[in-house]
Amino acid sequence: MITRREIVKGGAVASLSAALQVGCSTGPKKPNILYVFSDQWRASDHGYAGNADVQTPHIDRLASQSVNFTHAVSGIPVCCPHRASLLTGKYPLTHGLYLNDLSLAPEHRTVAHCLKDAGYATGWIGKWHIDGQGRESFTPPERRQGFEYWRTLECTHDYNESRYYGDAPEALYWQGYDAIEQTKDAQAYMTRHAQSSSESPFALFLSWGPPHAPYHTAPERYRELFADQQLTLRANVPAEDQEQALIDYRGYYAHMAALDDCLGDLLRTLEDTGLADNTIVVYTSDHGDMMHSRGAMKKQQPWDESLRVPFLLRWPQRLANQPRKIDMPLDTPDIMPTLLGLVGATIPGEVEGIDRSGIIVGSAEPDEDHAALITCVAPFGQWDRSKGGKEYRGVRTTRYTYCRDLAGPWLLYDNEADPFQLDNLVGQAAHAALQERLDERLNALLLKTRDEFLPGPEFIARSGYVVNPANETVDYNLPFNPANITKSPIV
Repeated sequence: MITRREIVKGGAVASLSAALQVGCSTGPKKPNILYVFSDQWRASDHGYAGNADVQTPHIDRLASQSVNFTHAVSGIPVCCPHRASLLTGKYPLTHGLYLNDLSLAPEHRTVAHCLKDAGYATGWIGKWHIDGQGRESFTPPERRQGFEYWRTLECTHDYNESRYYGDAPEALYWQGYDAIEQTKDAQAYMTRHAQSSSESPFALFLSWGPPHAPYHTAPERYRELFADQQLTLRANVPAEDQEQALIDYRGYYAHMAALDDCLGDLLRTLEDTGLADNTIVVYTSDHGDMMHSRGAMKKQQPWDESLRVPFLLRWPQRLANQPRKIDMPLDTPDIMPTLLGLVGATIPGEVEGIDRSGIIVGSAEPDEDHAALITCVAPFGQWDRSKGGKEYRGVRTTRYTYCRDLAGPWLLYDNEADPFQLDNLVGQAAHAALQERLDERLNALLLKTRDEFLPGPEFIARSGYVVNPANETVDYNLPFNPANITKSPIV
């Protein structure tokens, strides 16, 4: 068996030369931002979160140094909508991207626009998935939403034959497993910044495609780590799915081990270049993965395996003595204004998310009773109607999950008493007051976000989207077909 120590360097960049040791660069006065996120990595599958099977030592160490939002949620847990909310600080019915493979309209003020105005150099490496012009298409500068440095592709899950574009429309290819190569590119970007005479801070977003399916395509040395390992399945995986779940867990965890080493390399580069102290590092994911829990797969669904994501934030210069856990839910639209608040950049007035920077730096107290809005506007893919999918609106508090579908109250869980969400309390007399209270909170959020909670096809018709009739809506597992969507969003 290959040991963990033997593989740490297998796909990673070697340490930088002595000329780049601490002290070579004092860094800018404003903090740099390194925002690292994966595709479809659920919150529970980390060592620091209690999973003893995964191998995430670098992320676990980061967690020990970070502000950890233990109940962060992806309010609309699917790729394209999450990314649009991350960039704009808005809810999906405002920015218009509530399905995959749509195009974010250019009039939005994104986090990159705001950071550029505050003097930042901006960059994006990896998966993009908000341009809507074809998953293999070139994204010209005017559609990059304010990002300058560009090593990006709209979307692919072929991690070992992965193409990307720079500033020219000719496709390039990452040599090998794309997350490792993308990480090397991010390391090179940060190294160049440390060596330059520029006083401008950087904001670099690194968007990995794994551990999203296909689950069994991580480099072999990582797959070997789990080939014979005995794994513990979540308690809500049905008996008939357990054999396949064990197979898929092994591939899922192999991707995770690879990404953990990548994160370790990024953190090492920050140390070697002297940038670590004044760089805000965020580690998170766009959404989770059901991974056979409840007999389901992938995302969009209102259960915690799909909904909850990791969210760690480290900033040694400001928060060195304040690593701690915050139980208050953090929702996706909150991320953009929070980042801007941390660096003192102007937050656009149209932003709908909440700036949580005061809570992070300790000048404000967490709202432990906060409820995050969770949404499925129009189900598709693994969550389409033929597979039991449905529209829903709900709230996720620190303790409870409550959802309505179009017919009325649907789900109510006490997640402390029932962490695997096996006991639906909707309609039970003993919990009637709780259900009513949470329903009122949901109504208030729907009013605040101007959400009429209509059937998905009505929203699609209002937006002017044309979707594949055979699939009802876009099936994100199909290769991009212009017939799936023929009109940009109306927002």
